[in-house]
Amino acid sequence: MTPSNDTPTKTAFVTGASRGIGAAIAMRLARDGFVVGVGYRSGEDGAKAVCESIAAEGGRAMPVRVDVTDPESVKDAVAAFVKETGGLDAMVANAGVVENNMAVFTGEEALAAMVETNLSGAFRSAKAAIKPMMRRGGGRIVIISSVAGLMGNPGQAVYSATKAGVIGLAKALARELAPKGILVNVVAPGLIDTGDGGMIEGIPPEHRAAAESLIALGRAGKPEEVSGVVSFLCGADSTYLTGQVVTVDGGMRM
Repeated sequence: MTPSNDTPTKTAFVTGASRGIGAAIAMRLARDGFVVGVGYRSGEDGAKAVCESIAAEGGRAMPVRVDVTDPESVKDAVAAFVKETGGLDAMVANAGVVENNMAVFTGEEALAAMVETNLSGAFRSAKAAIKPMMRRGGGRIVIISSVAGLMGNPGQAVYSATKAGVIGLAKALARELAPKGILVNVVAPGLIDTGDGGMIEGIPPEHRAAAESLIALGRAGKPEEVSGVVSFLCGADSTYLTGQVVTVDGGMRM
């Protein structure tokens, strides 16, 4: 859905928003008054469905194809969204991939895919947001990490490394961009059940049960329990928060 001329001033771009946590973030930001760019790489139908759901609730959103592994794609996608909506107030770098394997069996292709999507993709998304936000006088960048980046997971050496890397990225950007009024924070979800074939779907039942036994609340989280935190970090009540890592894991890591 293309926003009309009476578009609210708040705008947000979410990468990897065609399903799962990204879709929940896009929906929540729209409910909170943002016009949302629903970024997708291959899930066009999912992105359109998210936009239709937002429109059904009275919000505004537009699907935007973006491949975060391609610098030109990111730059062009953000530029197109800014041209359509008039500016950019929030960027949520959510796009991510995982391939579970022991380090000794992890191939170069899997290594490159995770680094390019999870780490380089987050950098490209943040970079593309800086100039539009400076023209706005400030903004919010939220990068989605994982508890894997804080504690490390066996079978996820590369994934854990990329998710740790985005924390360092966010902290450096937070210091660099604070004088520009741009706040940069990280949300690190724990075990989140998206119910749509997402990242935890391939976990064997016994491994999932073992993981849930470590969670104080005794269960996996829901995408909406992540999206509310992201929305807070993009909103007016987080003006003194930057360079922080907010862990949303039900008490897995305390």
